[in-house]
Amino acid sequence: MRAAFAAAVALHTRVADARTDAIVDAAVLIRVALGAGRKVLVFGNGGSATDAEHFAAELVGRFGRHIERPGLPVLALTTDSAVMTSVANDFGYRAVFARQIEAFGVNGDIAVALTTSGKSENINEALRWALDRGLKTVALTGADGGQSGRLADVHVNVPDDNPARVQEVHRTILHVMCELIEA
Repeated sequence: MRAAFAAAVALHTRVADARTDAIVDAAVLIRVALGAGRKVLVFGNGGSATDAEHFAAELVGRFGRHIERPGLPVLALTTDSAVMTSVANDFGYRAVFARQIEAFGVNGDIAVALTTSGKSENINEALRWALDRGLKTVALTGADGGQSGRLADVHVNVPDDNPARVQEVHRTILHVMCELIEA
């Protein structure tokens, strides 16, 4: 137990020391887009899907307890099981997020991908579709960032191969981004 906590603290510290600029860049990109009337489309697989939903909830609702602001247009592309399963059935799982970006994304919107590996085909396909349609892209990744990191306009990498540790740091990064967006 102590080793798990120590590893989580060490990775948080490493990311805080080395990735501050990228985290701020991601939050500013999102804040500017939202201020211009654009929306954010966020997505991931597994635990990253729940992090995407959590991020959307914090911004549609509110993150800061004492912040009064309108709800922000942030959509988690992981929440509609009918859309996800029909797209997976008709086009393959690789298209589950790309097809939604095609349907909802417009030039100037932001696509935020969460992936612990950077290698998921459906994440990378969605990032390519987003870029082709004029969306700005943000990728929160783990390991070496993989293709997802290379496809992103802003890449926030958590350099670790343990998905659990990466997801823990991703959640903290998303909370920091919420604070910056609401500031």
